[in-house]
Amino acid sequence: MSRSAPPPSARLPLLRKLGIVRDGAPAHAAPRPPRGARVASLTRVRPRRPRLRTIVVALLATALLVAGWFWLRDSSLVGVRTVTVTGLNGGQAQEIERALDNAGRSMTTLHVRRDALDSAVAPFSIVKRIEVTTDFPHGMRVHVVSNVAVGAVELDGRRTPVTADGTLLRDVAAADTLPLVPLHGTPTGSRLNEGEAIAAFAVLGAAPTAFRHRVERVATTRAHGLELQLRDGPALWFGDRERLTAKWAAVAAVLADPQAAGAAYVDVAAPERPAVGGLPDGAPATSESDDPDLPDGATVDPQSGALLDLGADDSSSSTDTATPDPTAETTP
Repeated sequence: MSRSAPPPSARLPLLRKLGIVRDGAPAHAAPRPPRGARVASLTRVRPRRPRLRTIVVALLATALLVAGWFWLRDSSLVGVRTVTVTGLNGGQAQEIERALDNAGRSMTTLHVRRDALDSAVAPFSIVKRIEVTTDFPHGMRVHVVSNVAVGAVELDGRRTPVTADGTLLRDVAAADTLPLVPLHGTPTGSRLNEGEAIAAFAVLGAAPTAFRHRVERVATTRAHGLELQLRDGPALWFGDRERLTAKWAAVAAVLADPQAAGAAYVDVAAPERPAVGGLPDGAPATSESDDPDLPDGATVDPQSGALLDLGADDSSSSTDTATPDPTAETTP
């Protein structure tokens, strides 16, 4: 009588004991990875590509945005309606303001054409540069920085103002108080090209305003270099154009000393050792001082060379002794 084979379920305990099967799977089978790991692996292997329709829609949207921006920046919705001009005074102020207003109103606050504004003020030599800001949606502000005339030259029988860097302001009338600088020739461009004249205007540009207005004329001599003649005062011998701030500070210190009253000249070629000569009433012909004495309570601003009276009232010192910044750019 033949014996029938046991069912599979009856063989599992025996297979587990022999190590052939573990928990219903062959012992040599590799462990199955977690489900999440399989999904991530499939995602890396097969990345999704954007559809052609999505790319086309994105390109069309970008093109519409760019076209809309170009339309808006030149639209009357943001057109300039008010132009505010600051920094101007003098005879040409109204003409310059009118030129900037006309040019500005042709623009928008989103599209400022700087070249057009520069061209509008190009005929006016008094304008050094302009600074432009906009006030969305309809405002524009233009600040004019002016060239400052520190002296004058005579061209064709007319006094022409000149700035510290030698720029000729041909369309501006020179004030009578501007010191005259001689020329050996006639300049043809917008700037001076003579070395002596350029050095003279550099000295005037470095001068405190109070002293600059007292200078009658400037010349260059072999004996003393740059020589400035003060109105109702002594001659100032500067030598070369180096250390101009220190030299003007030395001038201020010497002229503040009562003992230097009536001097014929002040030599500041070496500003740390200024010399005074031509004193009246039997005083020595020359005198030197390493540190010129100042009046009580007074000092000299080392930057501008201005004489500051520390003991005076604030309101009087601001008008009588304080000297404005010589580089301040205002229309003469």
